[in-house]
Amino acid sequence: MPEILLVLAVILIFFGAKKLPELAKGMGQGIKEFKKATRDATDEMERAMDPPPYTPPPTPKISEQASGDEPKKDA
Repeated sequence: MPEILLVLAVILIFFGAKKLPELAKGMGQGIKEFKKATRDATDEMERAMDPPPYTPPPTPKISEQASGDEPKKDA
């Protein structure tokens, strides 16, 4: 605990009381962006590892000639 107080006192002396809120706000925004980027990367990796949804192959269409019902030709 004394080490933390010493670090906080040095920061207060180094930056001043007026700059601390701005510094804390900037750190908060940086952490927020870092968490968002980490979450996005994790989601992207999970999507890449998921198998693609199954789509059945299209059924072939049977033509009239293949079924044996050939149209009669008038000569």
